[in-house]
Amino acid sequence: MDFNVKRFAADAGTFLSRAVQFTEEKLGQAEKTELDAHLENLLTRAECTKHWTERILKQTEVLLQPNPNVRIEEFFYEKLDKKAPTRMNNHELLGQAMIDSGNEFGPGTAYGNALVKCGETEKEIGGAEREFIQSSAINFLTPFRNFLEGDFKTILKERKLLQNKRLDLDAAKTKLKKAKMAEARAAVSYITLHLASSAYFRSAEQDLKMTQSEFDRQAEITRLLLEGVSSTHAHHLRCLNDFVEAQTTYYAQCYQYMVDLQKQLGSFPSTFSSNNNQASMMGGASVSVPTLPVSSSLPGAGGRSSSGFSELLSSGGSRKARVLYDYDAAGSSELSLLADEVITVSSVPGMDSDWLIGERGNQKGKVPITYLELLN
Repeated sequence: MDFNVKRFAADAGTFLSRAVQFTEEKLGQAEKTELDAHLENLLTRAECTKHWTERILKQTEVLLQPNPNVRIEEFFYEKLDKKAPTRMNNHELLGQAMIDSGNEFGPGTAYGNALVKCGETEKEIGGAEREFIQSSAINFLTPFRNFLEGDFKTILKERKLLQNKRLDLDAAKTKLKKAKMAEARAAVSYITLHLASSAYFRSAEQDLKMTQSEFDRQAEITRLLLEGVSSTHAHHLRCLNDFVEAQTTYYAQCYQYMVDLQKQLGSFPSTFSSNNNQASMMGGASVSVPTLPVSSSLPGAGGRSSSGFSELLSSGGSRKARVLYDYDAAGSSELSLLADEVITVSSVPGMDSDWLIGERGNQKGKVPITYLELLN
């Protein structure tokens, strides 16, 4: 118990000494030992690294999970060391809705079949998104969190300890300065007072040597930790490469899924035509499912252009063409189309090979080749 009381008293004295030194520095009444420029630069770089790591981490979390409520729920599950419940993402929900509606309309019908195929593709995209999020969380988010919650907290702890050692050093310097002044005054006074001041002076010198040694040691420890931030940058660079690779894989999968889907939907026009003719005889509205025009350089798009289109593009003449399915013009330079109507098409020199000029009466505008079938 006696030891604990003495230790408590010593700690209280040290804390009071630091508080006095800190206050006097703020008031400009005491000198302050400045850190060397290299150490200051390392501290600045560490703070900058921490700031931008937090920003990147936060925005990546928003990208991977835009719903803030779900992010909060996942955070609590992570802190409780429990697995979050598996839920369908938006692509999977959309895909399931399309599949259910397609089965309701009848998978044997053109529209129902198209809905089922679109739904299956959306669910595949949802699965790819789930893999992308999981890969990014492990290879990108986790290392960033580990730096903030591990390495940087250690740096903060050692930097705070360095600040305390610096206050102890400056307090010892102030004590030695006061001891020198007291010894100078005692030199012209009584011998007993002079001996007491000499003892105080030697004690102050010893305190200064000890605090200087502890400060130098702590400054070296802090410097080594701060220089380790360079290794953190190198590690985060590798994590960034992994994140970009995961994104590349995810978007490539999505692109391939959609190209395959477009190929499947592209095989429907003849079915749509027969359905439309039957609907017309029954007085019903026609049904058509448009597809997105794909550049001839993309996989599966080359089969769209027949030899007739090639001849038309090279000759520059005009031909009659039947519209396969509806098309809404994206601008004033384009011509809207209705499925099964017949228009006149021609080529203009310098025009993109995926487009022709379509004419319907006095209406004229660009039309995509993928929506047309040349007539003999």
